Amino acid sequence: MTAHTHQTLRHPLKFRTLQVLRVEQLTPHMQRVVFGGDELHGFISAAPDDHVKLFFPNTSGDIVTPVMGSNGPEYPPGRDYSPMRDYTPRHYDVSRNELTIDFVLHGDGPASLWAARAERGQQIGMGGPRGSVVIANDFDHYVLIGDETALPAIGRWLAEMPETTTADVLVEIPDAEDRQPLPSPAQVTLTWLERRGTSADRSELLEHALRALRIPAGDTFYWIATESRRARNMRQWLSLERNVPKDWLKAKGYWKTGADDSDDDG
Repeated sequence: MTAHTHQTLRHPLKFRTLQVLRVEQLTPHMQRVVFGGDELHGFISAAPDDHVKLFFPNTSGDIVTPVMGSNGPEYPPGRDYSPMRDYTPRHYDVSRNELTIDFVLHGDGPASLWAARAERGQQIGMGGPRGSVVIANDFDHYVLIGDETALPAIGRWLAEMPETTTADVLVEIPDAEDRQPLPSPAQVTLTWLERRGTSADRSELLEHALRALRIPAGDTFYWIATESRRARNMRQWLSLERNVPKDWLKAKGYWKTGADDSDDDG
């Protein structure tokens, strides 16, 4: 058994104000927003499932982000905080100084509403990422599993995989119209699973597909991101039934049932 080594990196925490450069609706439930601005220079994101914290306009329409004080991030006194959510940096173009973030459009939370109405010239606040966990690139095979909130991370992961890598990808989406291109130089088997009216927290499409998946010989790394309970159950199943080592598995709840908006919408 190979001792695959993951790398944990820490980044200086910096809060930025960004401007919307352009907006594109990728699918009925996914809005792409490209950000820019002088404060974006020096942005670092080293892993496909990194997260930044986005700060949306408060009730007065202002962006109120923390400042770094002696005890860490501190908010200005007497001001309403900006609603904040975690998002995946889909792509950072250093040469153009542009950051792409994909937003899942669902519900009426502050992030979804803002993204649905985003226009060129609008501003938003951003902090992070504070760190990156770079998964070892020497596994024989990779399995990526997630619902639509995981698509930005999955898309970035596939785009950055070398051509010698093999991967199975299971993606659960609301309907067929929510499929999107996920180009990759790697050798990828991609399976789309459409809920067709079943709620994302009650669906078991990913669970059934995982159980039926035939894994090639060798060492396989599993990455899972979906609703918290479902991610936890799939992680436990892989650990108990497939005896997957702890360091060969990363599962995270990107959202929780009943929340007004996802903790992480991509």
